[in-house]
Amino acid sequence: MTDISTCLLPDWARGRLLTVEEAAERLNTSVRFPRRLIEERRIAFVHLGRNVRIPEAALEAFISAGLVEPVAARRGSAA
Repeated sequence: MTDISTCLLPDWARGRLLTVEEAAERLNTSVRFPRRLIEERRIAFVHLGRNVRIPEAALEAFISAGLVEPVAARRGSAA
């Protein structure tokens, strides 16, 4: 038998749900930064009554979206 909660939830909402404080710690920022991300709807979040939780997968996706790959320096250019 399939668990109905896993059928109804999108992929980003599955897994561990982090508090705002845990998300701030993971991002190495103040608590204000993830709260602002939530307020500006820049990160997916879940309302559980009056509580707000950030799915771990959503936080990882947010971090991945901001990843900038290094550019290989051309030979002979001065630094």
